[in-house]
Amino acid sequence: MHTKFWKRGAAGAALAVLALVGAWSYLGTERAPAPASTFILLDGAQQTSAQLRGKVTLVNFWATSCTTCVAEMPQLVATYDKYHARGLDTLAVAMSYDPPSYVVNFAQTRKLPFKVAIDNTGAAARAWGDVQLTPTTFVVDKRGQIVKRYVGAPDFAELHQLIEKLLAES
Repeated sequence: MHTKFWKRGAAGAALAVLALVGAWSYLGTERAPAPASTFILLDGAQQTSAQLRGKVTLVNFWATSCTTCVAEMPQLVATYDKYHARGLDTLAVAMSYDPPSYVVNFAQTRKLPFKVAIDNTGAAARAWGDVQLTPTTFVVDKRGQIVKRYVGAPDFAELHQLIEKLLAES
């Protein structure tokens, strides 16, 4: 019985490793299309991932209860302010467990200049690779391809270099 369990466990572990390697493969030079998803913005409007095309976009999954998220938000605002006129967009997606009133209050009191969405059902987080850790930020190029994923606060100097490179691409 232990032998069968071990074989099944080892096979399962091998499959998990392969899945993990596949999920992270786009972090190198490979680019993967942003997943099809719909975001519900605070004003009730909808934005789809297909509408991200044409701009370099940061898709930031965050929560008001996440201290790292709250701490990085001024840097996300500064990054948006620095590059928005050149074609950068930012979409901050609040996690499903975040009370909508907290998200609205946060966005209003901090005067967030970019779009804010609430992922009420968790569908967007699942579509973007089952995001569970916040903050998680995806960098999407003008063609709608995911170029990089940051789990935790990004190195903003490195992020700015990447944004510069992607904005320069035709």
